[in-house]
Amino acid sequence: MIFDLPGRFWRGNLHTHSNLSDGFLSPAETAQVYRDAGYDFVAITDHFRPEYGYPMTDTRDLRTDAFTTLIGAELHAPRTEAGQQWHIVAAGLPLDFAPPSASESGPELARRARAAGAFVGMAHPSASLLTAIDAESLDAAHSVEVYNALADRENRGDSWHLTDVLLNRGHRLTTYAADDAHLQPQDPPSCQAWVHVRAESLDPDALLTALKAGHFYSSTGPELYGVRIEGDDIHVHCSPATKILLTGGHPGAEVAQGTDLTEHTFPLNLFRATHCRITVEDTSGARAWTNPIHLG
Repeated sequence: MIFDLPGRFWRGNLHTHSNLSDGFLSPAETAQVYRDAGYDFVAITDHFRPEYGYPMTDTRDLRTDAFTTLIGAELHAPRTEAGQQWHIVAAGLPLDFAPPSASESGPELARRARAAGAFVGMAHPSASLLTAIDAESLDAAHSVEVYNALADRENRGDSWHLTDVLLNRGHRLTTYAADDAHLQPQDPPSCQAWVHVRAESLDPDALLTALKAGHFYSSTGPELYGVRIEGDDIHVHCSPATKILLTGGHPGAEVAQGTDLTEHTFPLNLFRATHCRITVEDTSGARAWTNPIHLG
């Protein structure tokens, strides 16, 4: 499990916008928001669209010994079943990544981004009304954005259902949470959803390697201190919670509820032929999630 890997956890946001596309603040001001909130890194993923001049926001000069950035963008190309353009998060792109051609589809664009070295995420599937057919066509994705804080204001922030469908169909995807922060005055507060990436250093290449390997968990508040499988059981150690859940590729669930729960052990029998995950929820309703754990 990732909790036993060398290194430490680094907190970061993988989906952020600046005024180089439709965000409110400059890249430097945007990065400062996250730095001030105690984050270790941010990916400013401006919309890679012609109306913004296809920005590949260069944040290298914002890096310090204690804070770093990933170069990336939110990529767009036609067309999902709902008739909309794709929204694809790509962190770790080269600065000279070429704009899409007129004939390039979303899945083709995602494949090109992955081939260029990026960690590729399926952005806000629920808010984009993605279908399983859409999602399966995006075969270059490493991960699904299972929680998007901006989309949550329209009650479309959670995309776990589609993710479980994909996982049950054999797609070995990881899962991440993100702000999708634009920092506009009317927007929800920033710094509401993030990843904790396990890596030996804050070097951008080390973070990207860890992301691609699935060495991270996601949160909107709680912390996970340890998750381990021992025989037929899974043991959880976390910050104080009111609920700890074991759910996944079976309709059932194992649930522990109480006050200031910090540890619990669940039997794995229900999920032995499929996948599972741990969810921790605190008194405010904030949650943390492991990546899918494959048992089948």
